[in-house]
Order: sequence, then C-alpha cells, then structure tokens
Amino acid sequence: MDTSDQLADTAGPESASDTTSPRPGADGTPAMDTGSVVSRDGTRIGYLKVGHGPAIVVMHGSMESAHSHTLLAQALSDDFTVYLPDRRGRGSSGPHRPDHDIRTEVEDLAAVMAESGAQMIFGVSAGGLVALEAARTLPDVRKVAVYEPALLLDPNWDAAWLQRFEEEIAAGKVAAAMVTSMFGLELAPSFLKVIPRRFMVSLTERMMSKEDGKAARDAITMRKLAPTVYYDGLLIKEMAGKVDVFRDMTADVFLLSGSRGLRLLTPGGEALAGVLPHRRVVEFAGLDHGASSDPSATNPKGNPETVAQVVREVRSFFAGPASAPPA
Repeated sequence: MDTSDQLADTAGPESASDTTSPRPGADGTPAMDTGSVVSRDGTRIGYLKVGHGPAIVVMHGSMESAHSHTLLAQALSDDFTVYLPDRRGRGSSGPHRPDHDIRTEVEDLAAVMAESGAQMIFGVSAGGLVALEAARTLPDVRKVAVYEPALLLDPNWDAAWLQRFEEEIAAGKVAAAMVTSMFGLELAPSFLKVIPRRFMVSLTERMMSKEDGKAARDAITMRKLAPTVYYDGLLIKEMAGKVDVFRDMTADVFLLSGSRGLRLLTPGGEALAGVLPHRRVVEFAGLDHGASSDPSATNPKGNPETVAQVVREVRSFFAGPASAPPA
C-alpha cells in the first residue's frame, strides 16, 4: 500500500489506524471465525472466515494483513463464504523462507482453497499477482478478480533498491527502509522527491511511533509489516515482463483499477487486458490503489463508500455466469 499520503499528512490530524482486530459482531456486522491450514512446505497459514455460500479467498496486498479487507468480506458475506488468509510473515501465518517465490505463495493459497473448496479468488496488488498465477497454474480456479495486480510490463524493472531495503531492515532502520521502498516502488509523488531523505525518514518514524503507541500488543502495525515488503518486491521482480504467460488462461478474469491508482502498474494491466482470453475490465473514476481495503494507517484514504463500489462489481462478477471469450 502507498505510504506517501501518510507522509504528506503527518503534520495534520492523525489518520485512522488498523491497530486492533475487528470486534466480532460489532455494529451488527457478521462475526469472523479463525482457522489455519498447513502449506506444502509445512508453514502454517492462518485465516479469518465469514459468511455462507460459495467460497472466495481474498489475497491482500503489500503492507496489509487478513484484517485489511474485513469491510469487503462482510459486505459479501450474505452471498459467499469469504476466507481472508494472512500471507506469510503476517499475523497468524508463519514466516518467509529464504527460497520464497511466487510458487510458494501459490502453494499457500492452494492450501486455503483445498480447505475451503473455493474456486474463486479476489486479489489486490502483490496478492493480485499471486491470484493470477494461481488461476494460471491451478486447475480448480474458475474466476479471479484482481484490483491493480502488481504485474509489471518491463522485464528489466530495476529492483536494486531491495538490497538496501534488506540491509536497513536487518539494521533495525525500519523507517529508512520504508522510504527506500517508497521510491523503489515509485509511490512517492513529485513534491516528496525534493524533500531531504533524512526528513522523510524522521516523518516516517514519527508516524510509526504514533501507531505503536496506540496499538494493542497483538496488533499488526506498519513496523511489523515492513519486512514483508522485501518479499513482495521479490515476487514483483520474478514476474516482471511475463504478461504473455497468461495468454492461455482458462479462468474468467476481472481486472479492476482506479483512475488514481499506481501508475507503475498501469502498463502491465493494459497489456494483461490485451492477452487474457476471458476478461472483463472496469476502471473506477477517482479511486486509488487502496479502494478495496479498510481504512488503516497504510490506507488513510480508505472508506466504506469506496469499498462498496468495489463490492458491487465483484459480487456481480462472482455471482454471474461465465463470461464469453472476447471477439
């Protein structure tokens, strides 16, 4: 998720923070159950679960966790059973391993699908990339909806920033690592590019410290999520330039994006729309990269209204008949 908005807003009112788990049944919303599965390599993958009906697995994006799409899951819960796994390194799931790659992520997803019987996936950003690869390689996937999947068109995308990021995380310089990733992933608006790096690091540390101070002991904070960005960067680099591998996909694919989404991902999304044999495309006017996610410290512009817009389209896609191949 984009952290540049938080840097811009640090001097103003504090943004909402996803520092506590949603209260089951609060405000009349459906209660969330918890569970876990074991992936192929023995790693535990925890998940939240809500609703009844055909199963959908929701794969969250970078700097997110299973708790990042509770609004979407609850809105779909009257018609579907929604599974919200914590991708590795987050929340109730086990750690990454040194050989982590897209295959590992697909195996984790496959374990949740086997438990749930799901044939439908919704994925966001890096989670959308995993969802697409699962739909390409797993025979049981019928439908996949992805919001701005992190598939890059350029096979030579510069991922050199990952080494600096890894070194900063290892040295405990989490705020510095987050600034490194913001520029590496081209998340920084132009006005931030002229601000001295040390000042941006200081602002980021201040923002994370505020969240830490309010957070419950088991909360999934930005500081805890930060190391996972490295592994998402590896996935993006691994899949960069591989649009053509999706040309023969048999699953129906729904490509969603916002007109104010991440420009880095636009060329890949457009190319993907051009090669998928069974696809539907929607762009939401005025929505950004975090439109499907709950409001949080990493998604301060999130709100129930934008989630509802995404839900309407996603529900229609998953509930409807299979799409016809494009002419």
